Amino acid sequence: MSTEIRAVKTENFTMDYCTFGSGRKILVILPGLSVQSVMLSADAVAQLYASMTDDYTIYLFDRRKELPDRYPVKEMAKDTLTAIHTLGLKKVSIFGASQGGMMAMEIASLEPESVKKLILGSTSAHVEKARFTLFNQWIDLARSQDAAGLYTAFGKAIYPPQVFESAKEQFLTAAKTVTKEDLERFVILAEGIRDLDFSEDIKKIICPTLVLGSKDDNVLGGEASERIADVIKKNAKCEMFMYEGYGHAVYDLAPDYLERMKAFLAD
Repeated sequence: MSTEIRAVKTENFTMDYCTFGSGRKILVILPGLSVQSVMLSADAVAQLYASMTDDYTIYLFDRRKELPDRYPVKEMAKDTLTAIHTLGLKKVSIFGASQGGMMAMEIASLEPESVKKLILGSTSAHVEKARFTLFNQWIDLARSQDAAGLYTAFGKAIYPPQVFESAKEQFLTAAKTVTKEDLERFVILAEGIRDLDFSEDIKKIICPTLVLGSKDDNVLGGEASERIADVIKKNAKCEMFMYEGYGHAVYDLAPDYLERMKAFLAD
């Protein structure tokens, strides 16, 4: 059965999302930066979280459709929060991965009382210039309309070598479906991370938080997760677990990742 893609319309923008599950508790999932819309993977995400659908109604959000020329992560977070309010969702738990984790942190700092629990996967509160070098490479490939090169570079960075090699042909096949609009959106969304520094913002987070990172994260660095946990635990209950051997996309690969999330979210 195909997952239905819906759209929430606000005064200033439209945002695609999908929902699955029938539980009384609400879990919002904010995905990371991707070459194409996460909505193309909605069925796979729904299948991944199938074991949670009796207890949770899960919302997976895309970024807004009409992107401004400049779109910092802080604005992405504000727009997603507006979408959450427009749908009438209250006291939600949020799982954000990578760029989605940045957005989740900002939402939890903007409206601490609106977030019940927070899970942060492979993310960072401060992306320094040296760490942004990789993003610059991706941006250059997207601007030059090299979809195959972008998918290849992206896959190499987020996955361990053996995983990337086994999936390389899938990346190249997906690259053939990438449009000029996809690449233009990617540039704007990737640029949104430039100069990001939420170091002060995350001091406002008061909800119970689980930080899941990877020691061999070649995109944002494992130390970024450790720094987030060190700050949040000063004001809120905060747990942390660091994986090794899965790279940045540990949220896709670690067999116990979902079980850790479920255990943390359980009342």
